[in-house]
Amino acid sequence: MRKVRKALRKDIPRILELLVQVDMVHHMGRPDLFRGPATKYSAEELERILENEETPVFVWVDEKDIPQGHAFCIMKQVVGDSVLTDVRTLYIDDICVDESMRKQKIGEALYQYVLDYAREQQCYNVTLNVWTCNPGAMKFYETMGMVPQKIGMEKILK
Repeated sequence: MRKVRKALRKDIPRILELLVQVDMVHHMGRPDLFRGPATKYSAEELERILENEETPVFVWVDEKDIPQGHAFCIMKQVVGDSVLTDVRTLYIDDICVDESMRKQKIGEALYQYVLDYAREQQCYNVTLNVWTCNPGAMKFYETMGMVPQKIGMEKILK
C-alpha cells in the first residue's frame, strides 16, 4: 500500500538520501551557491526536527513502507506585528520525490496532504520558496495552483 504519513525516526537514512538529490538539483543549477553532494541536515538534526510538532515532516511510502518522497514543513505565526496581520502559515521548506519515481503523482499526493494538514491546523495559507534554477519545481507548484507571493532578487558581485 502506498500512502503519505508523518516521518518516523526509521526513515532518517532514506530522507538523507533524498536530501542529497534535492541538493544536487540546486548544485546543478547554481554551483556557485550549492556545494553538492550534501544534505542540509544531519541525522541528529533530523531527529530533533521529527520530534518537534512545529516542524512536521511527511513521507510518501511505497508498498514496503520505504519513503520515496518527503515534505518538510515549518509552522509559522506572526502575532502582534506592526505591519503584518496575525496569520498562521504552514511553510513548505522542501518537497522531494526520488528521481526514479517522478511523474507518478507522488509530489501531488504530498502537496495535497500538506494542504489538508494546514487546513486541520487552521492555517491561513501555505507558502514556500522555489529557486529559479529549478524550473521543474516552479512548474509543479504553478500546476498545483500556487502563485508568486514575493520574489527574491540578487546581483552577483564579482
